[in-house]
Amino acid sequence: MVDMERKKQYRLRVENCIGTIIDVQKKVNYPLGNQKILSQFEELKKAVSHMDMSQVSETDVSMIEQATNALLGEFKSVFESKDDDPVGEKERH
Repeated sequence: MVDMERKKQYRLRVENCIGTIIDVQKKVNYPLGNQKILSQFEELKKAVSHMDMSQVSETDVSMIEQATNALLGEFKSVFESKDDDPVGEKERH
């Protein structure tokens, strides 16, 4: 039972990473290729839901999380304004 819970947590963590990347891609407006990239990540997200998580380790999930964090670091400047307030800080939904 513990192993099953751990695998569920792995799946959730990987899905969260992919979801975060999709959200960032939607916010960043690249004139060329944005839709293609989004559709590929959406397909990846679907594939993860069918993935055999018994083949995944903590190390694998940590590497995905590190890669996601590195990507977010690359986009940091896009989401900050010149006065160092994050974009959308003043905007509430």
